[in-house]
Amino acid sequence: MAALSARPEQAERELETRKGPLGPRDLREILSTWKRLVKVQEEIGKLETEKEEVSAQVKCLVETQDKSTLQALPDYQALRNRGREIRHQLNSLYQEELVLDEQYYLKALKLPNWTHPDVPIGDESQARVVEVVGEKPAFDFKVRGHLEIGEDLDIIRQRRLSHISGHRSYYLRGAGAMLQHALVQFTVSKLVKQGFIPMAVPDLLRGAVFEGCGMQPTAVPSPVYNIDPSRFEDLCLAGTSEVGIAGYFMDHAVNLEDMPVRTVCSSTCYRAETDTGKEPWGLYRVHQFTKVEMFGVTAAESGEESAALLEEFLALQKEIFSELGLHYRVLDMPTQELGLPAYRKYDIEAWMPGRGKYGEISSTSNCTDYQSRRLNIMYCDRTGQLRYAHTVNGTACAVPRVLIALLESNQLQDGSVRVPAILQPFLGMETIVKPGYAPLKYIGPNQPKRR
Repeated sequence: MAALSARPEQAERELETRKGPLGPRDLREILSTWKRLVKVQEEIGKLETEKEEVSAQVKCLVETQDKSTLQALPDYQALRNRGREIRHQLNSLYQEELVLDEQYYLKALKLPNWTHPDVPIGDESQARVVEVVGEKPAFDFKVRGHLEIGEDLDIIRQRRLSHISGHRSYYLRGAGAMLQHALVQFTVSKLVKQGFIPMAVPDLLRGAVFEGCGMQPTAVPSPVYNIDPSRFEDLCLAGTSEVGIAGYFMDHAVNLEDMPVRTVCSSTCYRAETDTGKEPWGLYRVHQFTKVEMFGVTAAESGEESAALLEEFLALQKEIFSELGLHYRVLDMPTQELGLPAYRKYDIEAWMPGRGKYGEISSTSNCTDYQSRRLNIMYCDRTGQLRYAHTVNGTACAVPRVLIALLESNQLQDGSVRVPAILQPFLGMETIVKPGYAPLKYIGPNQPKRR
């Protein structure tokens, strides 16, 4: 907060460009509350010190003076009166501190990170195309969407699930499930060979960990699923393993010699997807999916370590998607797309022929010390002093969206799908074809009317 107080004009400009939950006026209120809170805490500290001194002097008088004359001593009475005054003052200040502390933190938690000077200003339309990789696949037949392809091959099911798992859910079967496993195995094994530490993390985490990562589980509406608080207090389902990995490092310090720490985790992700009007069918926006995530913790000796790790994560993402044979573009995301924690963020969008447009399949963000200050993630510098680390995260493979790009880009005229060469050893096949078994016959309610 001292850094914000030193650069209030710059902070106000950046708040304005990010268009988040807070504006310049909110920042002024936060700074005012913080300054008063600091002053109150300083007053409390002085009074608590004086209270100890008064108590010591009273104790000395009690031990050295005759009890029969102690009450009549002016010094003793003056100290007793001062002690009562201090207690009354402290009780009042403790109450004020409690109120100010709540006011300050409830708003300060919504403040975003600083913004990299090269980040484009504006909404998603202002994203800057950094690179375009590969060519759009060409077809001499009418292309189909992934859901139609998947249903015909009986590898995806999304229909007639409202009474089973609700909207925006899906099943993968046969080669569809095998594709998911193949993508996870390919991605994780590739990253482990690059020195990443594999991790398995909890899906249920405390709200404070989400807030520390820059997410707001109590916002209305919220993309985070909250568990019934009447049964399980303060537990939420993670929408990314980034939260679980960050929680692993919370309240811990890393040795400088071990940095950067690179981790990889495959997990099930849960997202409320509050934009319910967007793409209600298909795998692009779903409530539950599998994702492989990269998370790194770096030092901040030169200030450039996290920027270097961001570029490393981006290079690995490009390798993964190029090896899968996808056509994609890299975007430097603008201010309004950074969320709260990111200092800079790159998105990768793959071409999805059935949708007829690019779709986001990954992002990678440099969060500098934003998350580490909230979660108390530190490292020991060369002098042995504790300093706040920097954190970087990135999507290695969001399975449903990569499935969309793979199925739509590799579809063949006869309805089969060509398997990318890199995945063939994991699937044991070169082409996904219709299975030999008969598809399930629906016998439930709401049967189509026969004429």
